[in-house]
This record gives sequence, structure tokens and C-alpha cells, in this order.
Amino acid sequence: MLDVIFPFIGGVGLFLVGMMLLSKGLVAFAGQALRKALVRFTGTPLKAFASGAFMTALMQSSTATTVTLIGFVSAGLISFSHAIGVVMGASLGNTAAGWLVSGVALKINLSFYTMPLIGIGALIKLLARGRIADLGMTLSGFGILFLGLRTLQDAMSGLTGHVDLATLPVGGLGAHLIIMLIGLAMTALLQSSTAAIATTLTAVHAGAISLDQAGSVIVGAAIGTTLTSALVSIGASTAAKRTALAHVLFNVVVGLIAILLLPVYLFILTRASSYLGIAPGAISLAAFHTLFILVGSAIFLPFTERFARLVERLLPEKANDLTPHLDDTLLGVPDIALEASQRTIEELAQQLFAIHQQLIHNEGRPNLTRLEAHMQALESVFDFVTRTRIDSDDKTLNPKKVAQLHSIDHLIRLAVRQHYFIQEANQINQRAFAKGIALCQEQLHLIQSGLEHDTPLEWVKKLKTKAKALKDLSAETRSILLQRPGQASSNRDILLETDNYRWLERNAHHIWRIGYYLQQARQAQKN
Repeated sequence: MLDVIFPFIGGVGLFLVGMMLLSKGLVAFAGQALRKALVRFTGTPLKAFASGAFMTALMQSSTATTVTLIGFVSAGLISFSHAIGVVMGASLGNTAAGWLVSGVALKINLSFYTMPLIGIGALIKLLARGRIADLGMTLSGFGILFLGLRTLQDAMSGLTGHVDLATLPVGGLGAHLIIMLIGLAMTALLQSSTAAIATTLTAVHAGAISLDQAGSVIVGAAIGTTLTSALVSIGASTAAKRTALAHVLFNVVVGLIAILLLPVYLFILTRASSYLGIAPGAISLAAFHTLFILVGSAIFLPFTERFARLVERLLPEKANDLTPHLDDTLLGVPDIALEASQRTIEELAQQLFAIHQQLIHNEGRPNLTRLEAHMQALESVFDFVTRTRIDSDDKTLNPKKVAQLHSIDHLIRLAVRQHYFIQEANQINQRAFAKGIALCQEQLHLIQSGLEHDTPLEWVKKLKTKAKALKDLSAETRSILLQRPGQASSNRDILLETDNYRWLERNAHHIWRIGYYLQQARQAQKN
């Protein structure tokens, strides 16, 4: 018995190691390009579906796709409704492994031909650096994956003589549901639906399990693949939790549809095989896996928006959350983490600019508690950015990180000055400060328009020009005011007016620097 159990465990282990190395190597080697493609080609539910399927089939891991997707949704790079399309596509892409195993690996002893890849890949990984080393990891993973499949296939051939599968339930909805739970448990144990499916297909090929039983196991594995994304979303942002919930709901519903379709499919398969004289096998199961995912996607895709609204009602946004994009799970992917912080900084900036407009026009008194919440949010963003680990030689992300920290610093200074102004119950003299207010308004319009529409860099230069003009006007006006004779009461008014002009001048400086550094951060990402 040990001569079966040991190779079985070793085969599963080799397959898992191969999958991990292959997926990790591909993500490191081409991950940036894949992420950009995923963001770019998700404009419609159908495009999002195709992108998710392609990325998963390439990386051979729906978990890698969904975890990356959760990061994108948290960062605001992909809308939640489009993310649902990617989730469905990831489920379809996950069926590619079944076709690879059943159509190639079980029919041709590729492990013999891929063995050199293990050694070549290991040498490249040890001797090379950067993306070439990641390519070496990918080659080794590919070779180990097929070696694991061959070991698993040999073990399964010996399993039939030691295990009596007649004790397992066969036929009927109850039996399908029980074996489906076995497939779900296998996926949870192996932490890979691909490994569970590969093991099942190998067992069918070796005659260790019937088609009826294997079909239910594959359905269970398809549902079980959602466990990782569900675990990743624990403690994450609302957007991440919604994406994980959509993934779970879609796969569970599709799994139930598959259980209902399985008897019909097996009946058609049996009739077709008797007519054609070809015994159904592992390829038939790979086709079934693809079929029920396609059926489920065809049902869900036309109602993507409604499905998104349902999930949003089940998981509503947190009240008064000023940092919805920040999620500690993103810290492991620096480029996405900095994109999340960039969006958060720009959103907080726009809110502070709205408060500044209220103050310069005396349009009511902004809520101090709300402003203090903005200041705390800015401190949270600062902490998030500083905890984002970036390689010292990264010439794209390091400048972006530095620019973000500078912009947060100026935003905090602006918020502190606003807080003081509100606390002191100060007001701007609209008639006396008409020119200064006009300059402030022009500056606010420039930065708000620039951040919203990502206009050319010219708007940042104009911000500086307006800040300089306001500084000159402030110096000139303060000089005139201080030369005005008056009584003690009027002297206090003069000092208050000069202080208000200095307040406008310093805020204009901060607004210019905020615009400058936010644009620098944007440019760093483009470069």
C-alpha cells in the first residue's frame, strides 16, 4: 500500500510545487504587462470576461487572477461591475488546465521531454537576475508540473487494486452533492482547484473513479476555488469583500447548475459513445467543466449590473469612509498599492479644496469634526505609503512614492491652516480681498480641472503663476494696510486683515505644491 500512497502524495506535491513556481514565475516575468492588459481590456462585461479567461489560462491560476483583481478593485483601477466579468472569465480560464492534463499530459509522457527544463530553469534562476531569473523559475515550474502528473498517474494505476470505490455513492442528486463536497474539501486541502481537478482526471484515466463521481468532484473543485479569494478579503476593503462575494456566489450558483446538468450530460455522453464506439474519458470531463462554466456565464453576463447591485446591497459601503481604496493586502504589490494611495490622496485633496472654496467665499462654516477626520485620513495614507516596500533601484515607483509623501505633507499643512481659520471663526472680507479671492478661485479651478481631466502639465505652471501673483498682491496690500493710521480697534482689524491675506498666500503656495507633486507622481507612473 505504501508503494501507492507515497508516490500519490509525492505526485500531488510535485504538481503543486510546479504550479506555484509556474504561476509565481509568470507573474514576476510578465505580471506587470498582464496587469496593465487586465485594466485596459475591461471596458465592457464581455471584454472583462475575455480578459479574465485569458489571464487565468496563461497564469494557470484563477486564484492569482482573483487576488490581483481584488487589489485592482480596492485601488479603484477596475469598477466592481467590470470585476464581475473578470471573475466569470477566471472561472472559464481555470478549465484550461483540465484540457492540458486530459488532452496532452495523460496521453503523452511529456515528463520525459520536460525534465531538462527543470535543470535549465534552475540554472537560469541561480545565475541570472531580474526577469531572466523569473523566466528560469517558470521553466522549472513547467517541468516539475508534468513530472508530478506522471508520478500521480503511476500512483493512480496502482490505487485501483487497493481501494474499493463501490462504497462511494453513485447516481442521484444526493450522491452528486456528497461527492461534490469531497471535491470542495480536496480543493481546500490542496489550496488549488487545478491540483484537485488534475488528480480527478488522472484517477478517471486510471479507472480508479467513475465519470459520474469525477463530474461531481470537478463541480466541488470549481466551488472550492473561491475559498482563497474569500480568505484574502478578510479584513480587506469593502470593494475587495464585494469582489470575493461575487466570486463565491457565481461559482456556487454555477456549481448547482452543473449538478443538475450532470445527469443529462452523462446520458448524452453515454448515448454518443455507444453510437461512435468511443469510450468517454478525461477529455469528456474537461469538456463538461468548460460547458457548465460557459452556461453559467451566459446566464450571468447579461445581468452583470443587476448582480453588482445585489452584491452592493448585501455589502454596503462603510459610512464616512474617507480611505476606501486603502487595503493592507495591497502592500505586497507596490505598483497597485501606490495607485490606491494616489487615488485616495487626490480624492482627499478635492475634498479639502471644496472646504477651501467655502472659506474664501464665506459660504458657511465647514464642520470641524469632518475636517479632523480628513486630517486623520491623510495620516493613514502617509502611513500606508511609508509601509509600501519598493526596491531601491526601482526608478518608477520610488519617485512616485516620494512625490506622494510630499503631496500629503502639503495637504496636512493646508488642513491644519483651515482648521485654525475655522476654530478662530475668521472671515474673509469679500470687498477688500476681491482680487485675492479671484486669484484663489482661479487657482482652485486650475487644480480641480487638472486632477479630474489629467490635462497637460501646463496647468501646474499656471498654479505657480497664480501663487506668485497672490504673494505679490499680499505683500503690496499688507504694506498699504500697515501704513494706514487708526485707533486701537482699527489697528486690530488691520492686523486681522493682513493675517488673512497671509493665510490666503500660504494656502495658495500649498495648493501649488500639492498640484505639482500629484502631477509628478502621475508622471512617474507613466514613465
